[in-house]
Amino acid sequence: MQAVEFRDGRLILLDQRELPHVERYLEIESAAAACDAIRDMVVRGAPAIGLAAAFAMVLAAREAQSNAEPEGMLRARAEMIAGARPTAVNLRREVDAVLAVLKGPKEEWPEKALSYAEAMRRRQNQEDELMAKNALGLFRPGMRVLTHCNTGALATGGLGTAFAAIVEAHRTLGLTEVLADETRPRLQGARLTAFELGRAGVPHRVIVDGAAAHFMGSGMVDLVIVGADRIGSDGRVANKIGTYGLAVLARHHGIPFAVVAPRSSCDPLWPDAREVEIEQRDPREVLEFQGQRVANAGSDAYNPAFDVTPGELVAAIVREDGLFRPPYAF
Repeated sequence: MQAVEFRDGRLILLDQRELPHVERYLEIESAAAACDAIRDMVVRGAPAIGLAAAFAMVLAAREAQSNAEPEGMLRARAEMIAGARPTAVNLRREVDAVLAVLKGPKEEWPEKALSYAEAMRRRQNQEDELMAKNALGLFRPGMRVLTHCNTGALATGGLGTAFAAIVEAHRTLGLTEVLADETRPRLQGARLTAFELGRAGVPHRVIVDGAAAHFMGSGMVDLVIVGADRIGSDGRVANKIGTYGLAVLARHHGIPFAVVAPRSSCDPLWPDAREVEIEQRDPREVLEFQGQRVANAGSDAYNPAFDVTPGELVAAIVREDGLFRPPYAF
């Protein structure tokens, strides 16, 4: 099951909105359609979004070839793709990286973009393996682990970040159980993480987001481990909404809170030289469930997709180049 592929000139995306009940793939043939898919969370997870963006640039390069001003159109398409979801650093970084290799005759642009994207996929697989190995220092036999959102192969196009670390720890050390937050409002934990944990043979249970404090206070959590959409120079972490609350709870209960993410998710300009835009999503995601209104007709909602966890609450950050402890200086 591949979250992101490129075949026969098309970007192929596993529609993660339909999982775990339906395995459906969308064939994307234009840069605009790729943007819609990223924005609508057909594909999600910072590394997977970056990979999808790199392949979307193949489509953009192809479209720009036939334009009277190919370079201008290419840059316009690139900006459109990079702006599809603003918080994850991987998206713009990979778009900019593809732009940087598109030199020379425009006829060569699609092949150059494709070559970069395929190399990126191979690199990502290697990075995921290294992160899983490096994270073993966080675990001990029999641990109970809590995780949030989805950080598996669906989120990276490789093996996963925090999820891959969990699977490797269970394989080598044996975990008692993984508690997967349901992750409101789109339920990535209940729909995707539980699905992947089941396929990997890892014992697990799904909990509602609001129950995390109860289980920590009951001694049923030994480690909280999550991924990241952006990591600042001081170790601050932008990740799925609810992550900050878990870090505060973990600190109160004396439980380590760890982050697993590749170097490509690190942003050395944040916070000193850059403000990070927190994506605000459609309030209907909160006000409705499976298309049915659950809130009062006169009510509105806030729906930020991410929050920011201060670096001082993060006990460890794992990347493909090692396991880091505070103080952080990325």
